Order: sequence, then structure tokens, then C-alpha cells
Amino acid sequence: MTWRPRLAEGTAPVLVVLFLLLVGLAIAGPAYEEPSGYLALLKRAAPLMILAIGQYFVIVSGGFDLSVGALVTAGVVIAARLINGSESATARVILLVLGFGLLVGLVNGLVTTKLLVPSFIVTLGMLLVLNGAIFLWTGGAPRGALSAGFRTFGRGAVDVPVLGEVPWSVLILLAILVAAALFMRGGTGRALVAVGDNEAAVRLSGGRVDRLRLLAFVLSGLLAAVAAVLLGGFAGVSAQVGTGLEFRAITAVVLGGVLLGGGRGSVVAAAAGALSLEALFTLLNLLGVSGALESAVQGVIIIAAVAYASLGGGGARQRLRWWPKQRDGARPAQPASS
Repeated sequence: MTWRPRLAEGTAPVLVVLFLLLVGLAIAGPAYEEPSGYLALLKRAAPLMILAIGQYFVIVSGGFDLSVGALVTAGVVIAARLINGSESATARVILLVLGFGLLVGLVNGLVTTKLLVPSFIVTLGMLLVLNGAIFLWTGGAPRGALSAGFRTFGRGAVDVPVLGEVPWSVLILLAILVAAALFMRGGTGRALVAVGDNEAAVRLSGGRVDRLRLLAFVLSGLLAAVAAVLLGGFAGVSAQVGTGLEFRAITAVVLGGVLLGGGRGSVVAAAAGALSLEALFTLLNLLGVSGALESAVQGVIIIAAVAYASLGGGGARQRLRWWPKQRDGARPAQPASS
């Protein structure tokens, strides 16, 4: 028996979209005639792709995480305030930011699973809490400065044989993506998808639903903190650095064919959806389209993807399952003759 690589359901369409967008970039922008242009695109997209991977874990298990954008802002602001330009504080502050992300994810998961509050409400509340706390702490104007060592992860590059200089953010992204793909191929990853598809069946089979959902929120919080480190290094310190990223991450996951409500989707497709979204906005910018349309584009993508999943991916499949039963089953009983 020979092994043949097979794309997960929903991956092929987003890869086709991504290919077309990359071709469009090559036509519209001279910078994309060379591989370096696409490497720069991947560097810019890395934080969003990492956020989308974290969001994927939550959505595929049947939840939402609206707190990731505020968590990114909090991570950058906290790092700048505590480092304040000191190289010696860089390593421990990065660990603190990652720990803070884990803590926020843990709180989101515990409130959702133990207090049975819908994840949409929990994470929306966490978004407001984080935004309010950061505003109160900074007075609306972040203080401090990130060290050169901190910014290396977002701006720096490393020499790789054959490839030349590859940005640190791209290497970190690839490591996370490979780890996430391997995780989803394992038993825990498959159980996470099963929770989103049929929670009752997982419980009856002995699965720990609460622990799986808690794990999804913790991973989302951790990856949001990683994205904060990369985005802070790339874009600098700002009180709006993470604004709207939660909706971009959800849009990217939906564009990748992941079913809202859980139970279906590929982590690779979710990451490809994030890269496609970044490529789309870059292409629109090259074509002179106003950046104010980005929110409208995201809204259209979400509505179209959900409608497609409902009509093409969901309703149509249900009709196809039902029709053979009617065709192949027993004929309706005839009334008895008197």
C-alpha cells in the first residue's frame, strides 16, 4: 500500500484563492516579481496567521475567542512599560508576556467550561476588561520602549543555508504551523474537532470535553501572546496595535473553510486563510482601493463563507444523505384491500 498525501476538507479552495491572489500581486506590483517580495508578505502576515491558528483551536471545538486583539495590545504595552529600553529585561519580560497570555486563556476557558457562560460573552467581556485596564494603566498613551532584542523577533532575520536571510517571524510561524498540524493529527487534536461536531458523543465515549475546550482557550491565549511579541517588534508600541485583530483572525479562519460552530476544518487551511486575507488587502492597496473598505471586505467574506457552508457544505450534504435512503428504502405501505 502506498501513502498518498491528501488535503483536508476545505483546504483546496483556499489554496486556489491564495494562488490567484499571489499571481495578482505579481502582476500588480513589481516588488512581487522576486521571491523576496513574497517573503516580506509572509513576514507581515505571520502575526495574523499565528492568531488564526489559535482562533482555529477555539472555533473548531465550538467556541469563539474575541479577546485576542486586546490581548495583543496588552502584551505589547506591558512589554514596553516593563522593558523600557533595557536589554537585560528582555528575556524575562517575553516570558512574562507569554505567561500572561496563558493566564488570560485559562480564565476564558475556566469561565466558559465551569460557569457555563457562552464563550462569545466571556471573551467579549475579557476584551473590554483588557482594553479598560490598559487604558487606565497608560492613560491612553503607552509609555516605555521595546529593546532591540525584543524587536529582533519581529524585524530581524537569520541566515539560512540556500535560502539566505529568513525573518525570525517566518521561522517562528513555520515551527508553530508544523507543531499545530502534528497536534491536530494526534488523538487530542481529533478529539478537539469531535467536541465541536458532537459534544454528547464525546462525553458518552469518555472524552473530557471541558479539558479539551480549556486547552483550546489556553492555546489561543498563548499564541496571541506570541503574536504580540512579533507584532510589537514589527510595528512598535501603540495602544491600537491589536485593534480589530480578533475579527481578522475569525475572518481568516472562516475563509479557510473552518465551520463556525465547530466540527470541521483544517489548521493549515486556517493559516492559509490568514495569508490570503493579508494578500488580498495588499493587492487592494496596490490597486489604489481605499483601506476603509477592509472591514466591509471582512464582513462580506464572513457572510459568504457561512452561507456557502450552510447551503453547499451543510444543507446540500444533508439532502444527499437523505435522498438515497428514500430511493433505496422500502416503498410506502399500500392500503390494505378490503
